[in-house]
Amino acid sequence: MQPRLFSSTPSDAHLKIDRSLLSLPATSECTETRLRDTQDAFDSVAADYDGPRGNNPLIQDMREEMWRWLDARFAAPSRLIDIGCGTGLDAIRMARLGHQITATDWSPQMVQRTRDRAAHEHLQARVQALAIGAQRLGCIDGAESYDGAYSNLGPLNCAPDLAEVSRECARLLKPGGTLVFSVIGRVCPWEIAHYLRRRQWARVKLRFAGGFVPVSMNKRTIWTHYYRPREFFHAFRREFTLRHFRGLCLFAPPPYLSWLRERHSRWHDRVWRLDRRMAGWPLLRNIGDHFLIVMSKR
Repeated sequence: MQPRLFSSTPSDAHLKIDRSLLSLPATSECTETRLRDTQDAFDSVAADYDGPRGNNPLIQDMREEMWRWLDARFAAPSRLIDIGCGTGLDAIRMARLGHQITATDWSPQMVQRTRDRAAHEHLQARVQALAIGAQRLGCIDGAESYDGAYSNLGPLNCAPDLAEVSRECARLLKPGGTLVFSVIGRVCPWEIAHYLRRRQWARVKLRFAGGFVPVSMNKRTIWTHYYRPREFFHAFRREFTLRHFRGLCLFAPPPYLSWLRERHSRWHDRVWRLDRRMAGWPLLRNIGDHFLIVMSKR
């Protein structure tokens, strides 16, 4: 996935609402169905997810921004959990820097891509890839043996129970251990303007739904919950302290508008600089296509 619950991220140019599924009840059976749906969706795109679907130039910009924060928080060698590793781009990059990575993903096909990438880079000793989702972090052994965990580009938007994710991260991390997550946000000005212009009213309202909503990728369904930063932190507040949060792609366009970057590269560079300078300011830090949030174990 990078379901990264999953993982892989629902940041995809071809996501559409499947309105026929909006009325499904929130039962445990329904949760399992949603998990299978999301897993199938990411399995179906694993083979080409490193291309435009899952790693176009705008997503690469967001990924590199995440790397800046990871490098600032984790000195090598650290022992880290990658929640929703996808095809392993983040895990391999961190392993190259000397970190020991336990890479997890709900999509077995994504996990296999990560294993193949680690083998190709001769990094099997530093990257352990496990086919488990964020909802099954309890399967990982090693209480208080990790320095931190990270999740990039939205896997945790697919996690059915963030409070359980918090409890398991607290179990696995050393005292003072750090979480660095990038999460798909609820309020994205670019998206609102884009879909208002196209008169796609249902798509404008999608992120404001109060719970999981079905979006379509590759003719399959990804179940996604959009968050505001403090709403997201609420699930982690018992075990973790909030250190920082900021918008991602506040001024810069979101990944499905990659043509703007291609046609106006100098303008795009300027708005990314604005993002880095201003997206952590009060009020502004609550909006953007994604947000980045840093927490530390109490």
